[in-house]
Amino acid sequence: MAPGTELAALAAEAAECTRCPLSAGRTQVVFGVGDPTADLMVVGEAPGRDEDLQGEPFVGRSGRLLDRLVLEELGIGRSALYIANVVKCRPPDNRDPKPDEIAACRPYLDEQLRLIDPRVVVTLGNFATKLLLETDLGITKVRGRAYPMGSFQLVPTYHPAAALRSGGVVVAEMRADLVRSKVLLGRDS
Repeated sequence: MAPGTELAALAAEAAECTRCPLSAGRTQVVFGVGDPTADLMVVGEAPGRDEDLQGEPFVGRSGRLLDRLVLEELGIGRSALYIANVVKCRPPDNRDPKPDEIAACRPYLDEQLRLIDPRVVVTLGNFATKLLLETDLGITKVRGRAYPMGSFQLVPTYHPAAALRSGGVVVAEMRADLVRSKVLLGRDS
């Protein structure tokens, strides 16, 4: 079965998910979006209000910044990569996801990684980075390099929301991390 077909089946399963309390407050599951055979996958934390309403990850201000930086640094648009989150339902009041919520959604993310089989995974912020790197270290300690993770290289960077709050230095470091991803993908010429 083609990755896109399997991803669609997995998304349909996730749409009915009630594994954790987040399912009770969602408008819809925000599964993921993009090319099911992408070399680059981006993993964020959780859907926000805009994402919950539209059913697509990173569609608000953070998403617009992410799209712009990816286009400027890698020369590709949203349709050429795959974007997902650690949890697929919006936490109330945009609070941090709880460990049981992350654990409930983990099988979906693991299966997305397996099906897409990206060469590079960019994690945005602490939650995605800590989960996939299996570390307690925060993003400021681990960003700035790539980590071999079996079939892919993991490149941690800041969440775009942090860049919107903090400005120039964080944006510059995000750009550097995206350039690192571009080199790993062999698109640095």
